[in-house]
Amino acid sequence: MKTLADLNAGESAKVTVINAKDELKKRLFSFGIRKDSLVKVKTMSMAKSTMEIEVGTTKLAMRFAEAKEIEVASV
Repeated sequence: MKTLADLNAGESAKVTVINAKDELKKRLFSFGIRKDSLVKVKTMSMAKSTMEIEVGTTKLAMRFAEAKEIEVASV
């Protein structure tokens, strides 16, 4: 199982499963992160505590703990 947190800057993947609890899952859906969405990791913080991702034309910051809840497949 590969998660969004396993990707490096510049890599893209397709979301396969979101294992987050309801509140976080709703927030992710509102940003366009759902099954079969394409996501691209833009940058990561030096301490690897947050990452910037791109979903469509939207860029957002995400904690690594949240990214570990999102399973992805390589594209």
